[in-house]
Amino acid sequence: MGHEINIHLIQALEKQIEEGKGDIIELKRTRNSLLNISMRAPPEILGHIFVRCLTPEALPRPVYPQVTEGLRKGSYNFLLVCHHWFEVASRTPELWSFWGNTLQDWKKRHRRSGSTPLDLMLYGVKCDPDVLFDESLRDAIRSRVLQDTIRRVHLTSNDGDTLNAIISSLTPGDDGGQNENIESIIWRCGGFTFVDPSDFFARSHLSGLRSLDLYGHFWFSSWDRLASRTTLLTTLFLDLDPLPPPPAPTASQLFSIFASNPTLRRLTLSNTLPDITDGSTFKIPLHKLKTLCLVGRFRRLFWLLDQLVLPGALDSMSLMGSGATVGDVLSTLGPYVQDYFRRDARFQDTLEASTSSSRGFVAIYFTVVCRETTRLELKSPGTSFKVDLANKPPPDVLKQLLVDLIALIPRERVEYFSAELDTKLPEELLFMMPNIKVLHAIGVELSKGFLQPNPDGPHANTKLLPSLETLYLEDVILNGGDWSHLATYLAHQTSDGQAISLDMAGEFPYMCPEVVDEIEGLVR
Repeated sequence: MGHEINIHLIQALEKQIEEGKGDIIELKRTRNSLLNISMRAPPEILGHIFVRCLTPEALPRPVYPQVTEGLRKGSYNFLLVCHHWFEVASRTPELWSFWGNTLQDWKKRHRRSGSTPLDLMLYGVKCDPDVLFDESLRDAIRSRVLQDTIRRVHLTSNDGDTLNAIISSLTPGDDGGQNENIESIIWRCGGFTFVDPSDFFARSHLSGLRSLDLYGHFWFSSWDRLASRTTLLTTLFLDLDPLPPPPAPTASQLFSIFASNPTLRRLTLSNTLPDITDGSTFKIPLHKLKTLCLVGRFRRLFWLLDQLVLPGALDSMSLMGSGATVGDVLSTLGPYVQDYFRRDARFQDTLEASTSSSRGFVAIYFTVVCRETTRLELKSPGTSFKVDLANKPPPDVLKQLLVDLIALIPRERVEYFSAELDTKLPEELLFMMPNIKVLHAIGVELSKGFLQPNPDGPHANTKLLPSLETLYLEDVILNGGDWSHLATYLAHQTSDGQAISLDMAGEFPYMCPEVVDEIEGLVR
């Protein structure tokens, strides 16, 4: 059976090991106390260094209004460096004003946060479903409400019950609390359980609130208190789930919010547009507004837009309407597009236009840059108009609608033009924009007369694009594998010695080496 096991000897050795651990720990503490960082840095300075490393402002964050990322792995490993560092961190409450991003984080850290301004973050997708929002966390948040020491509340979860419980704990009760120091609220709710924050807004005095962002399954039983509780909003983002439709604010309720917050700079309303009020006009001034995004039924959208007094120039505007007819677009959107570019004195150098016959929409995107900008950059559009049309008109009707809309803008200013028209580019459209330097054609058919005027038309013997420097073709449609139409155009375009660049991307048919050599000889 082999050697017998000496239990008594093993137990004696284990006792010596345990006694030796204590000696080792004391030796390590003595060594760490001699380190320069312990001798030279006063505790308040060392604590400030920890705060700078761990507070949410110092962590990489996505651009607003996306959700907050989690803490970096190993963020709190400095607590294990030495006993002195652990003691300093434990006595630095600012470190614990950010509990983390999950309920697991909250449970670990909430007891140390003291009374410093709290940034309450929850990214519920990362939560363990077995970790609950228990009574200890409820009491911790209620205590913060009573002290009025909450600064930001950013909550994202697919569990509406958890959000309801957290928001209920954030709601001031009869025993006190104001929530006057909350600066930012971002609440995002998925799943199937609706959240009604009406009581929170009715009981809170949000005099310091700057940013309000609500997305998803929120159901307001009453919007009345929101206007009286906010006065300093710079950002209002409301995108509420329309299935089933929550009660949207009435026009008077919504305009009361605008009137109470004249400092609004960013406004997004999606699925929250009020019913049209028959015969009533409001004319609410939003002179500080820089960014506007409205999404909803076409007639509601433009009725609301007609009630707002906007500044002469916006940094970004997006109007996305649905349920319109071609007649609606021409009669309502057309004059607005024309008026918008009359008011905006800045230079519009890029234009992106597209239609989709399968989805029945027409879209126009403009990038607005200052006149001093001389470098042509391909950037995200600053102004966009998109309309989903009812009954999905045929491609030729959509194309003509887009041409009619583009005819209303200052076409001579366009230097970059991107078109996705499901068909060939119409001659009259290109002739209206003689200063195009970059043409990005998506899904365009290469056929006879490609990008050239009709020899029997009014623009015969002229260049449709006299200023073109770069032709960018994406997802080319080629009939019969014939690339000669492209070569013919390039020879026509460069016939007077003007150089042109050609870029091709996406899907396009095979090009034999002889054609490659011919085309390369015509472009720079």
